[in-house]
Amino acid sequence: MLKLADLLERDKQLIAEIESLDNGKPVSVARDVDIALAIKHFRYFAGWADKMQGKTIPCENPDQFALTLREPVGVVGCIIPWNFPLLMLTWKWAPLLAAGCTCVLKSSEKTPLSALMMCQLIKEAGFPPGVVNVLSGFGPDCGAAIAKHPDISKVAFTGSEAVGHMIVEMSGQSNLKRVSLELGGKSPLIICADADLDKAAAVAHVGLFLNHGQCCCASSRVLIHESIHDAFVAKCVEKARAQKMGTGEGMDQGPQVDKMQFDKILKYIDHGKQEGANCVLGGERHGNKGYYIQPTIFTDVTEDMKIAKEEIFGPVMQVMKFKTTEEAIEQANNTFYGLASGICCNDLAQAVGMAKRLQAGVVWINCYDDFDAAVPFGGYKSSGWGRDKGEYALENYTETKLIMFPVNRYDTSY
Repeated sequence: MLKLADLLERDKQLIAEIESLDNGKPVSVARDVDIALAIKHFRYFAGWADKMQGKTIPCENPDQFALTLREPVGVVGCIIPWNFPLLMLTWKWAPLLAAGCTCVLKSSEKTPLSALMMCQLIKEAGFPPGVVNVLSGFGPDCGAAIAKHPDISKVAFTGSEAVGHMIVEMSGQSNLKRVSLELGGKSPLIICADADLDKAAAVAHVGLFLNHGQCCCASSRVLIHESIHDAFVAKCVEKARAQKMGTGEGMDQGPQVDKMQFDKILKYIDHGKQEGANCVLGGERHGNKGYYIQPTIFTDVTEDMKIAKEEIFGPVMQVMKFKTTEEAIEQANNTFYGLASGICCNDLAQAVGMAKRLQAGVVWINCYDDFDAAVPFGGYKSSGWGRDKGEYALENYTETKLIMFPVNRYDTSY
């Protein structure tokens, strides 16, 4: 894996251009965010490859000895989405390879190119044939074949909640293969009354507009204390208005991945307008070429609105007010998702106390979208099972074996 990381670093410009062509994100974002993180993840998990340790366990009977081994789960089927093609591939490959597994990966039919290029680097790095395999295909045939195959012991999936349910069903219909799921989100970001408004606006901007809003943990529900609402919204509008649209170097926001996603987002924007939310920025197509959507911010959003409940997966921020901390926590937890969340607050004790009450697998405090390789990522409720990244990810790809034996046969001839 260290060799693979070196090769990825060597070819990062070419792969970034391919990723941009495939997905629509700016080349500089693909290179300096996605690929940079992928390189760090491969190097991090390379360090785990010789540290997969079991335990010795004291037994009630002193003449018995017990130990555990962590063994590879076997062949892993990986199914990844189109929003971060290379990075999602890395989040699956790096821990499963460190655990000693082999894999069959299905890339998204919308973004197959970077996965195919990674096959070339896998071969050049010297991985034995058959350890890493990549399929390009559609979910109903290619993905279903992975989920149902009796020789696959584990499926690692990132994608929609609906498909996650289908994969669990297919596992139950076949060999009860283990399943880990990283699904959707409708993540809240709570802005407390004492927050630094400039820093909070920067956090909210990254949290929502990263990858043109096509991010499962996007902080699309921004909950703002009523005393700072207007001042905070003004700063968010200023930052969003400055977005540079395009896919070249130095650009901030590219086009949505395809027409289907483009039309879906515009339909949600129309719902927001029809339901009475106040569109203070954007709300339309950007230009007349490509699937670009203007950075959009809605205020006066209420919890019963469609845009406040459903995952939009686009550059659309929804802003809601709260009066008390209790109200903010209740609003934040009022969703069947539980992937991520955020809090901007200058009182760290208060922020940590709030974080413990949020029903989400990740709580970022005074930051957002920090994807350090060493920390876990995954959700509560309908946002999935298991964790990607960090030591916790290795649990997805190992089985625990107990070995137990007596130690009461002493040699007394000495």
